[in-house]
Amino acid sequence: MALREFPAVGPPLFADGNVLSRRLFPLLATVVLIVIAMSSAIWFGPGLAGSTGWALPDDLWGTLIAAQRMAHLDLGGLYTQPTGLISLPGTALILVPVVAVIDAAGISLQQPTAQYSHPAAWLLAGPYEIALSAVVLFAADAIAEHLGITRPWRALLVTAETVALWSVSARWGHPEDAVAVGLLLYAILALSRSHVSRSGWLIGAAIAVQPLALLAVPVIAAAVAPRRLPGFLARAAAPAALLLGAAAWANWGATVSAVTRQPNSAPVNHLTPWTSLSPHLGGGMVAGGPGRVLAIVAACCCAVIAGRRWQAVRRGGPWEPQVLQDVLWWTAVALALRSVFESVMVTYYIWPVLAVALLAALRDWTRLVATTAATSVLTFASQASWHSAWSWWLPMVAGLIVTLVLARVRAEDLWQLTTGRTPAPS
Repeated sequence: MALREFPAVGPPLFADGNVLSRRLFPLLATVVLIVIAMSSAIWFGPGLAGSTGWALPDDLWGTLIAAQRMAHLDLGGLYTQPTGLISLPGTALILVPVVAVIDAAGISLQQPTAQYSHPAAWLLAGPYEIALSAVVLFAADAIAEHLGITRPWRALLVTAETVALWSVSARWGHPEDAVAVGLLLYAILALSRSHVSRSGWLIGAAIAVQPLALLAVPVIAAAVAPRRLPGFLARAAAPAALLLGAAAWANWGATVSAVTRQPNSAPVNHLTPWTSLSPHLGGGMVAGGPGRVLAIVAACCCAVIAGRRWQAVRRGGPWEPQVLQDVLWWTAVALALRSVFESVMVTYYIWPVLAVALLAALRDWTRLVATTAATSVLTFASQASWHSAWSWWLPMVAGLIVTLVLARVRAEDLWQLTTGRTPAPS
């Protein structure tokens, strides 16, 4: 079976068109995702569950309250109940625009309950947070355009990214994860074009919105010229340091406790083998911070391994397409380390790996098709309600490994590895 590879280099599609025509696929996907998500929350979801209330992402409401406090300059209340915020302040900052509209309209941000099961705020917050999450679709399409991928395969890529995005945006209501990954992808694309300063600021914004982006920093930094590295890292650290410093100044105790301990609910979410080894905070809460430190250390090891391949890249100049895809693959590996070392898992934690792995699979169509199938299966299989470390966590980690292998290894190599025979040419 001969591989039909994508063009290695090519001019951008719709080079003479406007931004809307060049980003037609992610734009359409965003509209479709908003329609499906809102219809599911208001009509289909309650019907399937036999409920009269809307099927809403519960996690979103605490973040909206944090955004409301930020809009009112109440930084001391960011990490106090009922926000439940454990991420960096950028998580709330990106929701300030829609909260300002909700406040101006006089709509309540009360947490949905059995007595308040049709919150009007969702009619504004829902489309906004899903549209905000779609930044990752535009970033993915921009990378595919840069690589010269043909129009039909760009459509498949955006479709696969949209299916995976449903979990983190429509199902769980965490636009900060999608925004952070989108900014991270734009940062990698900027670096591949030798825009080091821009890349540093984009990574800094990603970290400020969701610190999971920290896992990718060592890998990406390994591709930066040594003389540019101090400035790059300073820009990457500045936005998060500024926002976190302001919150800590306003309420030191609550900020430090939330950000360093990263409490997560073991009874509600999925256990892992690390749950019993992590500090228990009472009330079924487990600290996620220590496990995430281990993930960062492992990400640094990945950077050392990968960086040996990129010595020529660090001399400067635009990257070759294969280098860009190599950096994307190692970024996906680094992001996967969160799921490996997490003390308590939530379904949407696996999504960043799927989003980046699809881009790493753009080397040829067989890898893209196989990775698309794997990410789609994993997206819906992860919604299972099993809580045991071995019935949920282990299959999810195994699925991430399979996805990364499919994104990396050619079909011929997989065939030869599993059968011991060389595939016949077609």
